[in-house]
Amino acid sequence: MARSREKRGKDETAAAEKKVKATGKRAGGARGGITAPVTPSPELAEIVGSKDLPRSEVVSKMWTYIKKNDLQDAKDRRQINADDKLAKIFGKKAVSMFEMNKHLSSHLTATKG
Repeated sequence: MARSREKRGKDETAAAEKKVKATGKRAGGARGGITAPVTPSPELAEIVGSKDLPRSEVVSKMWTYIKKNDLQDAKDRRQINADDKLAKIFGKKAVSMFEMNKHLSSHLTATKG
């Protein structure tokens, strides 16, 4: 007989708690990868603020800034035309939206936790 979703969730939680007690390290899961808090560089902090944020929130705030200041290229919306603040982050005057995350990563530092 298959375990119910509730039973499986309880079993996984119990296993994670047991692992934490045994190793003294926190269980992996919801606060890793894109949801882990990161610290923005001073240049990036001018746009997204200086407090620690998840990477997903940094990207969201970048897009808010780009749209608010109408920095997407009129002909090709995938291109971002950098103003003075974005030029410090990107290192050039225009990048594609696909390149943006690559440039952001050099301005983000993982927090110790």
